[in-house]
This record gives sequence, C-alpha cells and structure tokens, in this order.
Amino acid sequence: MKWTLYDFKTAKEPWFDEAEQVYLKKIKPFATFDVQHLKTLKTDRDEATLKKNYEAKVLLEKLSSDDFVILLDEKGKKLDSIEFSKLVNAARESGKKRGVFIIGGAFGVSEEIKKRAERSVCLSDMVMNHLVAEVVLLEQFYRAQTILNRIPYHNI
Repeated sequence: MKWTLYDFKTAKEPWFDEAEQVYLKKIKPFATFDVQHLKTLKTDRDEATLKKNYEAKVLLEKLSSDDFVILLDEKGKKLDSIEFSKLVNAARESGKKRGVFIIGGAFGVSEEIKKRAERSVCLSDMVMNHLVAEVVLLEQFYRAQTILNRIPYHNI
C-alpha cells in the first residue's frame, strides 16, 4: 500500500524540513510515503468557512474511491501507539490501494471531509501547529511500522 499525507502547510521552518526528511528516510524501508503540502487561500479569520470549503475542494480532487482516508482531527479518537499500529494495519488490509492521512487547515476541515474519512484520529489533547503535527504523525507511522514488523523501537 502506498501512503500519502496531505496538509496545508503555511509556515517555513528549517528544523521542520530536517525532521521531515529524517522520518521519511526511516519509513522508506517499510512503505512508500509521500507528503504533499497543498496551497490554501490567504484569508482573514472571519473567512474561515470560505477557507475550509476551498480546502475541501482541493482535497476531494486529490482523493479517489480507492483511498483509505485517516483524518487527523482534535476531535478524533485518541489512540495509543499500539492502537495506531493496528489502524495502519487495518488500512493495509482493507483492499484499498492507498492510505491517506489528512491534516486540515488552520480552521479544521469541512463536514464533507469528515464524512469522507474512514477514521478520525486525535494526535493530542493539545492543539499543535501543522509542522509539529506532521512530525508527530511521521514518528508514529514509523513506530507503527516497527511494531508491526517486531523491530525493537517501541518499548512496551
């Protein structure tokens, strides 16, 4: 199964590029994992709905019916690393061709995207910016691979 992460990255930080590359390199022996940073509208806070609808349109154009979509959402289900690895495995065994992670924009995602997702996962009770959320996801995805492949990385 191929994996893709879609997000709407607006900030640029040198530490992030390095962290992203470190985890993509660690993931590479286990899975094909592609990160696509999508462009969003530059709008004011009072135009949050406009921005969410625009981002939904962009995302829906990228998704196919053969995608297993996992939305990262602060209101999603809280999973520990073992449970997350089971979700990754369930996606792999779903018969779908691609696993897709979505990190929504600054104002979250539309109801349409929430309904499209097979699962919704909360990374933390704390809100974090997109750069931190992506690094946390990449580390947890790598951790899931080591758990599923019984490689000593995750200490139970």
